[in-house]
Amino acid sequence: MNTTTDTQDTKTNWKTTLKMLGPGLLFAGAAIGVSHLVQSTKAGAGYGLGLIGVVFLIHLVKYPFFEFGPRYASTKGESLLDGYKKLGNWVMIVFIIMTLGTMFAVQSAVTIVTAGLAMNIFGVFDNINIWVAIVLAVCLAILLIGRYSFLDNLMKIVIITLTICTVFAVTLALGKPAAGGTLSIAQEFPVHNFIFLIALMGWLPAPVDLSVWHSLWAIEKQKDTVEDFNLKRSLLDFNIGYIGTVILAIAFLLLGALVMYGSGEEFSTKGGVFAGQLIELYTTSLGEWARVFISVAALTTMFSTTLTVLDAIPRVMSKTTEIISEMYNNTAPTPTILDDGQAIRKPKDNSRQYYWIWMGILVAGTLVLLNFFISSMGEMVQIATVLSFLTAPFFAIANYRLVTRSDFPEAARPSKPLIFLSWFGIIFLVGFGVIYLLSLLGIL
Repeated sequence: MNTTTDTQDTKTNWKTTLKMLGPGLLFAGAAIGVSHLVQSTKAGAGYGLGLIGVVFLIHLVKYPFFEFGPRYASTKGESLLDGYKKLGNWVMIVFIIMTLGTMFAVQSAVTIVTAGLAMNIFGVFDNINIWVAIVLAVCLAILLIGRYSFLDNLMKIVIITLTICTVFAVTLALGKPAAGGTLSIAQEFPVHNFIFLIALMGWLPAPVDLSVWHSLWAIEKQKDTVEDFNLKRSLLDFNIGYIGTVILAIAFLLLGALVMYGSGEEFSTKGGVFAGQLIELYTTSLGEWARVFISVAALTTMFSTTLTVLDAIPRVMSKTTEIISEMYNNTAPTPTILDDGQAIRKPKDNSRQYYWIWMGILVAGTLVLLNFFISSMGEMVQIATVLSFLTAPFFAIANYRLVTRSDFPEAARPSKPLIFLSWFGIIFLVGFGVIYLLSLLGIL
């Protein structure tokens, strides 16, 4: 047996696998943010282990609709946005209205929590607005200098660091007595608190429209990779990222339950104050020496989300602008003439121009929103998460339709179990949304 050759082959396989990873980790970086650090932690802090089943269930329910993003992109060589256009112009109009209605609140929510953590950890300035500007400036510099390839490589380091620090923090917490006494799986289930329950499921692991972001990152990965980023590799990349979101959601819920449940601490709705409370509670329970692990895990969580959201929203709106422009201006693609005289239509690429225009709009809107409404960010986040849950069926049905249409290659279509799970997920999302709306009207 040639052990040297086997070792070299193993190293080569690991290098190839690591190189193929990218969009799935970007997905994880965008998903593991407010939903995990804030919502999952609050779920554990407020209800112990009572919502651990909900965390597993919502990941299962949403799985097919996120998976259809890379499935469609790697098979068709185009994003879900291109697919939505094929479903009808009205689908694109609904999509852009939904995105415009939530994008500033989403970016503001993740940025304010990141800025609050940075302020508490580094303590150079005690003005949250200065830290907001610093966080956005650093993210802009990364995206300006490195573009997709740099973001791709950076996120591999970020997610690995985040996972190690979070798992280590949970291990420490498991060795300490729970703040409120013994924890069991039968803790209080908040059937009376639909708003919190819907908010938790709305952004856990992420809003379903994140599947659109993933499909665009998958297209970029195909451009950036010499080797074929095919369906098999694309789905492997996605599954690794998705499993990571499940593990870390459970980890943060456990941290909240083990460290904060029964502590009587009232969490502030202000991002900066909440960040300080979070770090101090963990440090008080686990010991001062654990501060660095909690701080790095928390800051890495939120910085990765802020960075990926800041890249994804302009990327989505850039592509949307191109599609809307083609739809209503009837712009013809610019032809490219080959040596044999054959003309191939090649669309004019305005993506980078639109990308930076929307980047400027997003940053400006975020700064304005945070400047005037920073005291009510908690309410804004709750509204955004609820809206994400209520709009989830739209994206779920659209994504399902795209991968089951007659023009989608049969070999790449979802398996029967995945189709069954899709139907269950659609019924679940629609049903729970209806129940929530009826409860708001006082009917239930």
